Amino acid sequence: MANQLTEADSAARVRFRSRHLGDRYRAEPRAANRLTDRRLLQKVRAANGLAKRAFDVVVAALALVFLSPALLLIAAIIKLTDGGPVFFSHTRLGRHGQRFACVKFRTMAVDSAERLEAHLSADPDAAAEWEATQKLRDDPRITKFGALLRKSSFDELPQLFNVLRGEMSLIGPRPITRDELNRYGRDRRFYLLVRPGMTGLWQVSGRSSTSYERRVAFDREYLEDWSWLGELWILLMTIPAVLRTEDAC
Repeated sequence: MANQLTEADSAARVRFRSRHLGDRYRAEPRAANRLTDRRLLQKVRAANGLAKRAFDVVVAALALVFLSPALLLIAAIIKLTDGGPVFFSHTRLGRHGQRFACVKFRTMAVDSAERLEAHLSADPDAAAEWEATQKLRDDPRITKFGALLRKSSFDELPQLFNVLRGEMSLIGPRPITRDELNRYGRDRRFYLLVRPGMTGLWQVSGRSSTSYERRVAFDREYLEDWSWLGELWILLMTIPAVLRTEDAC
C-alpha cells in the first residue's frame, strides 16, 4: 500500500510525538522519519475526527432501529434455549488503552470456562491452537445456536451500543484484550490511536483464517492507509465477508 511504513521504519527507532501516545509506547527518535510521523498524525486526526464520529452514530442508530425485531428474536431464542444471560461482555482495550465492556450476544454455554480448561488439558493440539490464535476451530464452549450466530456474525450486533457510547467505531482494528496487546510489539501504537471497530480490514481479509501476525499487520495497515474511500470499501466488503462462513470462528 502506497502510504504504508516500511518494515525498517517499524523495527527502527521512530518517535511518534503525539498527544495520543504515552512515553510507554514511544520508540526512540529518528530524525529521518519526522515526515512519516507527520503524515501518520494526519491519518490519526482524520480517523478520530468529528465526521467519522457523526457517521458512526448515525449509522449505528439507524441500524439498531432497523434490526430491532431481529435483535429481540435472537435474545428470546438465547433465553429460551438454556435460560442463561442473553448478553456477554468481555473487557477489551479501546482508544488510548481505555478498557471497556465489549458486548455480544452470548454464544457459549454458561459453564464455558470449565469446558475450555478441560478441553485444553485433554487436547495438546487444541492448547497449541489456543496459544497461537486465542481461538479454537472446534470450540466445546459454543452452543448450537451460538455457532449459528457466530457464522453469521450476528452475535456482534449488540456492539452497536458500544459504538453509540463512543467506545468503538463501525470500522477499525479488532477489539483485543490487554494480554493480546503484548503480541503487537512496536505496532501497538497503531492499535491504541483509534477506536476498535465492529468490522475492519481484518474482517474483510480472511477473518479467523488468517494468522495472528497478519491480523496485527491489518490493524497497522488500516491506520496507515486510512481514507473515506477505504472506509466505504471496508463497509461494503463486510457483507460478502460475513457470508463466507467458512472463515468464521
